Amino acid sequence: MRSILIAIDFSENAERALAAAKLMAEKDVTELLILHAYQPYIADVNVTPGNIMPGIGGADFLSMATELEEEHHKRLDEYAARLVAEGYNAKAIWTLGSVQSAIEEAINDHVPDMIVIGRTGTGGFLDKLIGSSATHIALNSPCPVLVVPPQTELTEFKRVVYATQFEYEENNILREVFVLINHLGAQLTLLKIKSDTQPDIQPDNQYVDDIKAHFTIREGQIVIRENKHVLDGIEEYCDEVKADLLIMSTRERSFIEEYLINPSITRKLVIDTHVPLLVFHLK
Repeated sequence: MRSILIAIDFSENAERALAAAKLMAEKDVTELLILHAYQPYIADVNVTPGNIMPGIGGADFLSMATELEEEHHKRLDEYAARLVAEGYNAKAIWTLGSVQSAIEEAINDHVPDMIVIGRTGTGGFLDKLIGSSATHIALNSPCPVLVVPPQTELTEFKRVVYATQFEYEENNILREVFVLINHLGAQLTLLKIKSDTQPDIQPDNQYVDDIKAHFTIREGQIVIRENKHVLDGIEEYCDEVKADLLIMSTRERSFIEEYLINPSITRKLVIDTHVPLLVFHLK
């Protein structure tokens, strides 16, 4: 993997995002791009000099704003320096503005092979993106996106679950997944949750046979379970086997399919999962 883009906001989960990126990286090959999007402090226009907060345009306000920006810049450089001291190839990326625009700009400038984002659950990085931005980055980026939830204590990725419905040809994604599994030294399970709420159009055997024809699949590596809700079934299986990484693929969908016929399970997991979620994108 040539490069990984890690967006951090200096919250507690920034450390988890960095830990996940280090597990994914090839230490002598992968460049870790540490991105922080700084949003300058904007004071209340009703606050005037002499009150508790410095007034806009006053020397005290300008000094405070400058010091705050310098502190954030220093912290970003310290993150990158620490990674370099650990033997990683790391680069700090400082930018002003929204997180979404910063990530999109970094994607265009650096073309990373993976993006890692941390979800705090307390109004931090991913929470600021919920809605139009969070799902856009996770579901529409040109490279895989790893979402790290706050419950995670990362030491390794050894038990990996790839959730699929066997409804679409996914061999291109699976090739990338198997390369990653070999790099991680992990055990992979392909999981399908059958549910009355999830369309089941194509026979499973059609895609299972095709997967077995292209990849070495061990006995028991493909698991099919039933559950009233697909999301619950995926999470329950991950808990049962103590999975430390969940992988899913997403594809472009029509409005009717997305919101009426077959709402995206991946979209829901981006926000709700308590297991690190790696999202690939079907072309």
